[in-house]
Amino acid sequence: MTTQATPEPLAPLERSLFEKSSPGHRGLSLPATGVPEQPLDQLLPPELQRKESAKLPELAQLDIIRHFVRLSKLNHSIDDDFYPLGSCTMKYNPKVCDYYGMLDGLTQLHPRTPDHLSQGTLEIIYTLQQYLADITGFHQVSLQPAAGAQGELVGMMMIKAHFKKIGETQRTEVIIPDSAHGTNPASAAMCGFKVLELKSAENGLVDVVGLKTLLSEKTAAVMLTNPSTLGLFERDILEITQTVHDAGGLLYYDGANLNAVMGQAKPADMGFDVMHINTHKTFATPHGGGGPGCGPVATTPLLAPYLPSPIVAFDNGQYTLHNNRPDSIGRVKTFNGNFEMMARAFTYISAYGAKGLAQVTQDAVLNANYIRKQLEATYEIPYDQVCKHEFVMNSHRQKKYDERLNTMAIAKRLMDYGIHPMTVYFPLIAHEAMMVEPTETESKETLDRFIDVMRQIDAECRNSPELILNAPHTTPVQKVDEVSAARNPDLNFYCCPI
Repeated sequence: MTTQATPEPLAPLERSLFEKSSPGHRGLSLPATGVPEQPLDQLLPPELQRKESAKLPELAQLDIIRHFVRLSKLNHSIDDDFYPLGSCTMKYNPKVCDYYGMLDGLTQLHPRTPDHLSQGTLEIIYTLQQYLADITGFHQVSLQPAAGAQGELVGMMMIKAHFKKIGETQRTEVIIPDSAHGTNPASAAMCGFKVLELKSAENGLVDVVGLKTLLSEKTAAVMLTNPSTLGLFERDILEITQTVHDAGGLLYYDGANLNAVMGQAKPADMGFDVMHINTHKTFATPHGGGGPGCGPVATTPLLAPYLPSPIVAFDNGQYTLHNNRPDSIGRVKTFNGNFEMMARAFTYISAYGAKGLAQVTQDAVLNANYIRKQLEATYEIPYDQVCKHEFVMNSHRQKKYDERLNTMAIAKRLMDYGIHPMTVYFPLIAHEAMMVEPTETESKETLDRFIDVMRQIDAECRNSPELILNAPHTTPVQKVDEVSAARNPDLNFYCCPI
């Protein structure tokens, strides 16, 4: 593989659509409203009427299309190239899931439609609840939370409601490993819990001895993800869960990494009491872009009464929204959550089936371990053991060529090869971390190309360090001074007058 050449800088992009406006151009024709015309004074009071026409942009349709298509090409997506963003699981979403999630019969149904006229959609929700309960091993599931982070919050609210119900309000502490997702301590704190950090053992796993020293009569819960953010399966998980239960606490499972054990192990069998599920990570609903999302919560019979209401139930041959749940923490999302995301997850699970979902996990684990083994001679692997769906490497060997060659520089250079950088500097316990998650959807050819690129970047670190330090060279935005930008932000508010 040859070194990428440095191209000429790209021309500055227009700041906005409005600056492309040209008088007299028109890109659309509005259809007839079908509503009889009425005098404006009958529609709006005078103080709300415009005194002059809105200064809207005037463009031909082709110019509008080209503008937004050009903008779309500036963003990297999984449809463009490899996106090995560890912990975030940027997997390919099969288009069939989008097709069925956008059927008119689903998208056009008003959320206030009575149950007896919504049997089809309620059946999808109920069946998905059952699917997720079977996959995780839990008793009951709520699909209402709108994202994984909200699912975490819901789980902690349920735990708090449980201890209040049984009169153990002294349980005010939540123990969280130092390798946890950042939303874990935030969710616990938002529920009023005091967060205790549990330092990881040298091998990156939970320090069982350290855990026992933190447990007390104040312990409400321990929040874990298994495998961890390092991609390592907690070998002592049964001892951990039993120890916490013996102390009177409960266990929350961060379902971000469910795609690493799906079809192979069930969180409920590990001893957990409640979990959330990131459907975008495991069941291929869209990821990113600000939503909408779906973060189902699954739990044991102990906590099931506290799940958000309503729950879709099946009684006397009818699917119904079950609201008579006095111990529920209440509604956490408008109506019943983001239904289109549920329809996509339902399609994904139905298409794969039990054997297919198990194969998804096997392929994700195989891909991660393949890259790890191929790169272990080039990059340092701080926790060099069989991983699950992701692994962490670092830039320590490259820094020996030049101390300026850090993880950020390598990540920036990766962009010149058309590959999105892996997650960097997370988890915090791994110094100069580069977290790689290939997912199950990438081919061996793609993995081999990524491996070749990473080896090429290592060679560039040895022979052409300035090439790395000044990267990226081919992106619309060139290398920026991130420290200065953070300390001295140049903030602007741009608004088109209308």
